[in-house]
This record gives sequence, C-alpha cells and structure tokens, in this order.
Amino acid sequence: MILTATTALVTSPVTIFLIVLAIILFAPVILNRLKIPHIIGMIVAGVIVGPFGLNILDRDSSFAIFGQVGLLYLMFLAGLEIDMYHLRRNLRRGVVFGTLTFFIPMAMGVAASVYILGLGWLTSFLLASMYASHTLIAYPVAARFGVTKSPAVLISVVGTIVAVIGALLVLAGAVNIHETGAFQGSELLILLGKLTLYCTGVLYFYPRITRRFFKHYSEKVTQYVYVLMMVFLSAWISGAIGLEPVLGAFLAGLVLNRYIPANSPLMNSIEFVGNALFIPYFLIGVGMMINIGVIIKGNTLWVASVMLAVALASKWIAAYATQLIYGMESCDRRMMFGLSTAHTAVALAVVTIGYNMSTPDGSRMMDETILNGTVLVILVTCAIAPLFTSQAASKIKIRLMQASNDAPGEKRRTISTLIPVANPLTVAPLMELALLMRRRRSGINADRLYALHVRNDNTPASKAIGENALKLATDAAAGADTAVTPIERFDINTVTGIVNTVQERDISEIIIGMHRKATVIDSFLGAKIEQLLKSTNCMVVISRCYIPINTITRIVVFVPHKAEYETGFHDWVLAVGNLASEIGCRIIFCCDPTVQPILRGIIRKSGLGIRHEYRDVTDGGDFVLLANKVLEDDLFVMVGARPNSVSYSSDMVEMQIMLQRYFGRNNLCLIYPEQFGTEQPQFSFTDPLGSDIVTTASPLWLAVRSRLHRLNMLKKRITHRNRR
Repeated sequence: MILTATTALVTSPVTIFLIVLAIILFAPVILNRLKIPHIIGMIVAGVIVGPFGLNILDRDSSFAIFGQVGLLYLMFLAGLEIDMYHLRRNLRRGVVFGTLTFFIPMAMGVAASVYILGLGWLTSFLLASMYASHTLIAYPVAARFGVTKSPAVLISVVGTIVAVIGALLVLAGAVNIHETGAFQGSELLILLGKLTLYCTGVLYFYPRITRRFFKHYSEKVTQYVYVLMMVFLSAWISGAIGLEPVLGAFLAGLVLNRYIPANSPLMNSIEFVGNALFIPYFLIGVGMMINIGVIIKGNTLWVASVMLAVALASKWIAAYATQLIYGMESCDRRMMFGLSTAHTAVALAVVTIGYNMSTPDGSRMMDETILNGTVLVILVTCAIAPLFTSQAASKIKIRLMQASNDAPGEKRRTISTLIPVANPLTVAPLMELALLMRRRRSGINADRLYALHVRNDNTPASKAIGENALKLATDAAAGADTAVTPIERFDINTVTGIVNTVQERDISEIIIGMHRKATVIDSFLGAKIEQLLKSTNCMVVISRCYIPINTITRIVVFVPHKAEYETGFHDWVLAVGNLASEIGCRIIFCCDPTVQPILRGIIRKSGLGIRHEYRDVTDGGDFVLLANKVLEDDLFVMVGARPNSVSYSSDMVEMQIMLQRYFGRNNLCLIYPEQFGTEQPQFSFTDPLGSDIVTTASPLWLAVRSRLHRLNMLKKRITHRNRR
C-alpha cells in the first residue's frame, strides 16, 4: 500500500493547530501573487507537512474529522449557493452532462483496464466507477468569481450528483457480485428505493421544520447551529442507507437554500466559517494523503499514467460533447471540465474497497500499484481543476458583466436607502428587509445604506435608545458584510429630521416600520407617515411583518390602475423582485392585464431569475377578494399613490380602510413609488390658514366624507322608492 510514515515531529494540539492556521493564512497570500489558485497551495502544503513529506504533522483523527466535515461543508455550500430558478432552467442539460460524464468514463475505464492493464471485468467496472465520479473541489474558485449562477456551473453541479449516484450504484453492484458470485438486481432496486424514500423525506420534512424553527428562534447563533445539525443529520442518514454522506449534505443545501438568503447575516456566517476553517482543513488533509515517492517504484508510473489519461480524457470528452450539443462557448467547456475533473473522496473509497476485497486465488482485487496510481490521479486532478476553473471563471465573469445592465462603463444611478430606526425591537427586521431589497453592486456606484435615529430632546434615556438602535442597525448590516452609515440627528420632530436627511444625503428610498394604531382617531398610516409622504417625492416602503422575512412563502403584489405611468414604477418592481430573488419565493402580481407585459419586460431585462405569475384585477371589489387568498405566510404588497399623482384615485383612501379591516393579521408592505414634482411644504399649527383643508385632509376625514355621501345617496333612493 502507501508507504508507512514514522512518528510526526509535532504532536502538541496547540502547535498542530498553529501550523494549520499559518498554512490557511499564508498559502493564499503567497499564491495570489503568483496567480495560482489558493486551493493548490493548500494541497501542496499538505503534501509538504504531511507524513509523506517533511513529516511535520501526522494525519491523525483531527484531520480525519475536520477533513470529512470540510468535504460535507463544501457540498453543502454548493447546494446552498445554487440559484434554484436557474437550476430548474438548466436541470435537463445538467442531467445530460451527468449522463455523459458518467457513461463515457465508465466505458473508457473498463476498456483501458481490460485491454491495457489486463485487469478482470469485475475489477475493471469497480475501477471505472472511480473515473466516473468526481468532487466539486474547485467550486470555491467559481464562488470567488461570482459565477455560480452561470449555466456551466449549474450544469456541472447537477452532473456531479448524477455521476456520483451512478458511481455508487456501480460500486454497490460490484460489491454484491463479489459477495454472492452473481448479479442481483434486487439489491440495486432496494438501494434505489431507499434513495427515493430518503429524498422524499428530506424534501417534505426539512422545509416544514425549518420554517417553524426560524419563526420561533431568530438568534443567529442558534440558527447557525440548527442549520449545521440538519446538514449532518441528512449526511448521516445518507451514509446509513448505503449512499455517500456528500449526497446528503448537498441535498440539505438545496432544501435549506430557500430559507437562507444569499445577502443575509446567516449566509455570511456560514460562508465565513466554512471558507476560513473547515474547507481548508479538508484540502490540507487531501494533500497529506498523497505520497509522491511511490510513483517511481516498479510499474506504478506506467499504471498511473494510463489511469490519469483515462480520467482526464473521459471528463474532457464529456464536457466537449455537452458543449457541442447545446452550442455553448469554449469557456463553458473549460468550466465544466474544471469542476468535474477532480477526484478525491469517492475515488479513495472505491480503491480502498477494491484493495480490501480478495479474488478467488487469494490476491487483492486492486493491488498497491493501482492504489498508488490513484494517489497520482488525485494529485494531478486536484491541481488541474482549480487552474481550468479559474481561467474559465474569469472569462465567464466578463461575459456576464457585458450582458448585464451593470456592465463596466455604463452610467448607473446610485441608490441610497434610508432606514429610520426608533424602536430597538424593530431594527433587525427593517435592516434585513433593506438588505434583501437592495441591488447588489460594487464600486463607486454601489448602493448606500443609512440608519437614522431622530430625537428632539437631550435626556439620557433618549440618547441611550438612539445609540442602542443605531448599534443594532450597524451590527445587522455587518453580519451581512454590508456597510451602513449611522446618523443620529437632533431635530424638531421625526418627520422633519427624515426630510432634512433626505435632502442632505440625496436619499432615493426610505424603508420605515408601519405605524401601530394607538387611539380610535388614528388613521391607518399615522400622522407622521402621512406627513412624510407629503413632504418627499422619493420611494417610501412601509413594512409590517409578523414572521421573519426569510420564511415568507409567496409575495402577492397589488398594482393599482395607471401605476405604470409613475416615475418610480421600474424601481419598486426591481426592489420587490430582488426581495423575491433573495428569499427564493414566487411573486404574484394582481394587476390590470395591460400592465402585465411591462412587468414581464422589466423582470426579463433585469435578469432577476424569479418565478412570477399574474392575476387579473380590474376594480376595488377584486381587491377585497384578495383577503381570502393571501395566506398567513405570504407577504402582501400594495403599491400606493400620493394625492395628485397619476395613479391616485379616490379608491386609495378606501383601500387603506380595507387593509386595516381585512388584512390586519397579514404581513404587509406598502410601497409609494418615487414621483417628481414640487414637494409640499410642512405646515405647523402656528399658521392654520397656511394649508388648504381640501388638499391636506386626512384619509380618515376623506373616508368619513365618502361614507356620508353614500348614506345620503342611499337615503334618497329609499325615499324615491317609497314615493313610488
């Protein structure tokens, strides 16, 4: 087998962990200057310090545990970072690629093993399953370039699952033939049945348990521990039924994808811990298993060369065939080849099983030569995969940037969002909503976030509340790796402070919590928000959510008549679309049929990649009927309109009353789009004649006046009927 190593030089746990941290720290720093992917540095460092290098560290139980955790973490992140909308669009192509990247290596592997290496048929099939499987070891490279949503990456991910499942089935069949002496299809059928029941159980129970847990426990550490527990539970069940744990980790990532938005603090914590510790540990552990010295012994170099040629050529042919079938570009082929060419965990499992199995004459099914040849395959493929992936990812990134609206050189409008925070209890939900609605950009045109607290006294209690609220806002944004500018302002009142900040900071949109009705005479929005809407023309988002935003199942949007003529129509559609994209839910637009083509065009052009549906709504009666169709876990979004705007009508006042009556228990979000025009000045009680009672009438007064008018009309009709 592989040469036996002597006792390592370092055995102290503190020193071992210090050396590992030094490798994790300095390997990327050094190799980035050499334009070499840091993954190669981790593996090479593992070879150098490992038992077959300088023998500084021994591959003890800590590397075995952390290495296995890192592999599962890697597969979990691959499933978690997948865009489910684009995955569905590329699912068929991924299955085709998976079929090709499984059967082509199987056929070439069996032929090379039988006719070149002179192995038996059973051994050849077992060895060919090693060629067919692969590990997404280069996936972090694609993630660093931000191309995980590209078709080539999604096709490779789907193809990986198909190839690994196929390789495990072949492995199970070969073991069964070796033990029984004949092929028994019933064993494979039983394994397929277990796989079906397992996937069905995870897909059914995981979303329901996760939604319920996230509703009751919002603390990020608790959520993080829960997510890890569910991942390893899925991996353990997968291993218990005879499959690889990596399949369970990947499936858990796909299912939990819906509840962990990409731009959330929880996602940032998951990526940080994995990329900083677990995944580097796995890569260093892979390098520590490689023994380069055995390659030059006997005919190992010849056998290893044949194995390496089959492993690389078969994966390249599969990627090339997929490129030809779907008319893809050369960089897509290199990306698929780079992601599907690395062999690690499954390859070691296959050859270890073959090494421990004996033939009728007492010899091993796979001898030390094949085992050491596998070591060379692992070393070369793990070095090649990041290089091809890095080269392809850079070109795919440029192509995506040129095709998007955010291409370099294009003049883009900077979106500045203001989040007024007053109550520390509502800061975190407001910040999370703002983070999920924002457009992800970088550079000088990046979106800017401002957290504002306005106070009108200098008491210690008021200062303490403001400092606490701003700190919570800063912490929430930092958890999502986003910068926010805290602003503490002393002003006459809250509305005046917000309006002055809007003018000073050139604010584009405001996200504020909904007013809670305290007295009978209170209107639905409250006097402050009503005055804010009159005093500014920027987009205002008013939110009230009873459940965490990432547990929303659908977003139902009511679009009023003529809303498409408003200046901010495009902006609010993008904001709601980004929210749906981040939390992975579908969005249902309830609007006039004439608006639907415009909405489809905006969503298609922006490349949001969301599921969007449409319901015909033509009058206020249909609006009331929506109350029975909006569920408890839905978010109901109503697009409002300021008085004197294009889409404003008298029905808007009645809709606010209907919202209070019929949607009191629903998650609600009111959006008042941006509109240009002269802002109305604020009037105080010192000049009661300075405002027009008609134009500044409250919605409550307008509603009462409308009801009185209806009662008078009804009374006239009854009187006229009695006279007849």
